[in-house]
Amino acid sequence: MNILEEIAASVVAGVQTLYGQETPAEKVALSPTRKEFEGDYTVVVFPYTKAAKKKPADIGEDLGKYIVENSPNINAYNVINGFLNLSVDSSYWTGVLETVAANDNYGQAAPNGKKIMVEYSSPNTNKPLHLGHIRNILLGWSSSMIYQATGYEVIKVQIVNDRGIAICRSMLAWLRFGEGETPESSGMKGDHFVGKYYVKFNTEFVKEYAEWQMTDQAKAVFEEKKKEGQDEAAFFKAYKNDYFNEYSYLGREAKEMLVKWEANDPEVRALWRKMNDWVLGGFDKTYDSLGVTFDKLYFESDTYLLGKELIEKGLEEGVLFKDGKRVWTDLSNIGMQKKTILKSDGTSTYTSQDLGTAQMRYNDYQAEKVVYVVGDEQISHFQGVFEILKRLKEPYADGLYHLAYGMVDLPTGRMKSREGTVVDADDLVAEVIGAAKADAIERGEIVDMPVAEQEDTFRKIGLGALKYFILKVNSKKRMVFNPQESVETQGNTGPYIQYAYVRCSGVARKAPEINMAASTDYNDLQPQEKELILKISQFPAEIANAAKEYDPSILAAFSYDLAKGYNKFYHDINILKSENEAAMAFRLKLSAVVARTLKSSMALLGIEMPARM
Repeated sequence: MNILEEIAASVVAGVQTLYGQETPAEKVALSPTRKEFEGDYTVVVFPYTKAAKKKPADIGEDLGKYIVENSPNINAYNVINGFLNLSVDSSYWTGVLETVAANDNYGQAAPNGKKIMVEYSSPNTNKPLHLGHIRNILLGWSSSMIYQATGYEVIKVQIVNDRGIAICRSMLAWLRFGEGETPESSGMKGDHFVGKYYVKFNTEFVKEYAEWQMTDQAKAVFEEKKKEGQDEAAFFKAYKNDYFNEYSYLGREAKEMLVKWEANDPEVRALWRKMNDWVLGGFDKTYDSLGVTFDKLYFESDTYLLGKELIEKGLEEGVLFKDGKRVWTDLSNIGMQKKTILKSDGTSTYTSQDLGTAQMRYNDYQAEKVVYVVGDEQISHFQGVFEILKRLKEPYADGLYHLAYGMVDLPTGRMKSREGTVVDADDLVAEVIGAAKADAIERGEIVDMPVAEQEDTFRKIGLGALKYFILKVNSKKRMVFNPQESVETQGNTGPYIQYAYVRCSGVARKAPEINMAASTDYNDLQPQEKELILKISQFPAEIANAAKEYDPSILAAFSYDLAKGYNKFYHDINILKSENEAAMAFRLKLSAVVARTLKSSMALLGIEMPARM
C-alpha cells in the first residue's frame, strides 16, 4: 500500500468511525498540497458535511486528529477552510526507498501457479511482415512480459496462416514468372522474395482484367448485371472479385492449385512447402531483429479441418443447427445474426477452425486464459467464437479475450499489400535505427565508443523509439506512425526515457566514494524527491493494472512520467553538490532506484536501455 492508498484508507476509516458514513476509497478527494501551504497531501472534506452535521473546518480537525493518531506515516496536519493538509513523516519516504533498493525484483509478483496463452503475429505466408504486424507483435510480446511479471506462466504462440487462395497466388506467380529464381540467387530475404511474387500476381491480374474489359464478353456482362444508372468504370471497379471467380484465367489456375493442395497433390504440396520455408525463414530474421520469440507455432494447414468434434457436440446439445450440410447458430442474443459454422458444401469456416484450435490448445497447455492479439476488424468474429464456446460449456471459455487493436497508418496514408505499398517491417526497423544513428552522430556524444558498441546503441535507441511510439497508444485507437518523430529525444518518446535512464546511471559514475548507509539519516526531503518515491511505489500497481486492462500503454505512460519526474529532480537539485553526505547518499540511491525501475518498466515493453547516448 503506497501513501496515497494509506491516506485514502485512513479517511474511509475516520469517516466511518466518527460519523458512521461508508465512503468508497476511490471517492476520497486527494491531491498534492499547494506549495503555499504546509503539508504533502490535501483531503477535501466537504463531502462529509451532511453525515457529520458540522462545518468543514471542524470536520478537518476531527479527521486530522484521527489520521495522525491512527496512521503511523502521518505526523502532522493543518486545516484551511474545508481542506485538510497532511504531512508525511520523512521515515516513510526513506523507508520506501530502502525497501525498493534492497529488492532486485521489485515489481515482479511471485508465481501464481496459473497459465496464460498469448497468440500474436499470426501472419500469412504470402508476404513479408509489415507495419500492421509490428503493432500486433509488440502488443503481444509486451502483454506476455506483463503477465509474466504478474506471476503467470506465459505461453507465447502464433498460428501461421499458411494455406488458402492468397498463398496459391504467390505460388502460381512464381511458377509462371519466376524462371527458377530463389531467395539465394536474388539476394532477397525469403519473405520479401515470396511477397514480390504476390504483388506480381496482382500486377498481372490487373493487366488481364483491363484487357478483358475491352472484350465483347465483358460488355455483355456489363449490360446484364449493371445497376440502374451505373457507368462502366464504376461497374468494373466493383466487379473485380466476381471476375476473378468467374472469368479470370489466373483466378481459375489459382483456384485449381488450391483444389490440388487440398487433394494432397505431391507436386503442389512440394512447391507449397518450399515457398513456405522461404517465408518462415524470413519471418524468423524479422522476429530476431525485434527481440521476440514464440514457444509454439500452430499452422492453419494443420488446424483448418479442426472443430468437427465440437460441432457434433453442439448439434447433439441443441447449441448448433443443421440445414443440409450447413451448420449454423443464432447469435441474436449478443446482437449478431446467424453465424455459419460449416458451409453448405460441408467445408470449414474460420469459425469452425477457431473452435477446434481453441480446444486443441487447451488440451496442449490447459491455460486458464488465452489472449488473441488480432486487429479490430475481427471483433464480431471473436465475439461469435467465444459465445459458441460458452454455450458448449467448455472449461476455458470464460478465459478467452480478444485484444483488438486499430489500424496503423503513415503520415502519407493507408497501406495496401496487393499493390506493394505496405511499409515492410524490416525496412521500418532499418529506418528508425538509421534515424537514431544520424541523430546520435550529430550530437557527437558516443563517438569515442568502439564501433560495435556504437552500432548496438543505435539499435537500442532505434528499436526503443519504434516500440515505444507504437505501445504508448492505447491498442483500441487507430494511430499514425511517424518514424522521424519517434526518435526525438524530447517529448513523450522512447529516446527521451532512455536518456533519463542514461542520466540516472551517469550520476553514479561521477559520484565520489561516500558512506551510502547515511541515506537513512536524510530528513529534509524536497518535493521532487517525494514525487519520485511516490511514483516508484506505484510501479507494482501499474503493472497489475496494465495486465487487468490488457493495455501496455499504461506502463508506457508510467515510464514517461517517471523519466519526466527524474529530469525535473536532476534539473532542480544538484546531486553531487548536496548539502551533506546523507543528502548525497539519499539522492544517489534514489537515482539508482529510478534507473532500475525505468529499465524494468521499459523491459515490459520489450525495450532495452543503452549505457550511453
